[in-house]
Amino acid sequence: MASSTMKLQQPKVVSQAEWLAARKEHLTKEKEFTRLRDELSRQRRELPWEKVDKQYVFDGPHGQQTLAGLFEKRSQMVVYHFMLGPGWSHGCQSRSFLADHFDGAAIHLANRDVTLVVVSRAPLAEIETFKKRMGWRFKWVSSFGGDFNYDYHVSFTKDEIASGQVFYNYGMEQFPSEEAPGASVFYKDGAGEIYHTYSTYGRGLDILVGTYNLLDLVPKGRDEDGLAFSMSWVRHHDRYTDGYFVDPAQLYVSPEKSGDSGVLGKGRQPLSPPSTQNPLSAISAPI
Repeated sequence: MASSTMKLQQPKVVSQAEWLAARKEHLTKEKEFTRLRDELSRQRRELPWEKVDKQYVFDGPHGQQTLAGLFEKRSQMVVYHFMLGPGWSHGCQSRSFLADHFDGAAIHLANRDVTLVVVSRAPLAEIETFKKRMGWRFKWVSSFGGDFNYDYHVSFTKDEIASGQVFYNYGMEQFPSEEAPGASVFYKDGAGEIYHTYSTYGRGLDILVGTYNLLDLVPKGRDEDGLAFSMSWVRHHDRYTDGYFVDPAQLYVSPEKSGDSGVLGKGRQPLSPPSTQNPLSAISAPI
């Protein structure tokens, strides 16, 4: 297949009894991992919260909404910070790969008291254009002109990027783009008070990608080890073709910008597209 980079070594073929013994040995490790994951999730739920006192306003298909309004009638909300900056010609391919998993989950989350909302800094018209192209139905609003993306450390100013270090994934690091991926969780109590309970970035988003979990089951796995940029194989789902070829030397390419989308608010200026390099394996790089 043109989309594969790994050549499998000759597999070890054994009798059914030997296969079953090896599988049961590995199952013991899988069960241990499951218990550890359950415990980590329990500890996550016990993390302290911080109250959200700042007022945020978003542009949506039916007008402006506050952060409180995004919850709709539910008490819990997951916000996915989607990499689509002002003037970008399209959303990040890797983040689009992740977003392809949202529509099926949204209705189930809604019936477990959870609202799923996608937020980007691009103006609403640009979001709607790309959303229509991709055929997505999930709720997607714009934080254009506000501080939301900056406060949750998924957008960076020109000065921050020029300094060579930005605050991302709870530490200072180099980051070549004005936008970054992440997810944040909020809770609204009966009095209408909002609390920020959790945010995750980098490979903390890995669990959201059902396709990766399926790839982890097959012999070649994610098949990314030979790629200069681990997610260079990913395409927007309307751009795959029967004969498409993965160039193992291809590095990350930032979406082109169609032009200045206007004032970003509070003195923030649009950034020029970052240079082509290998930075945004934020899903498939070390957390």
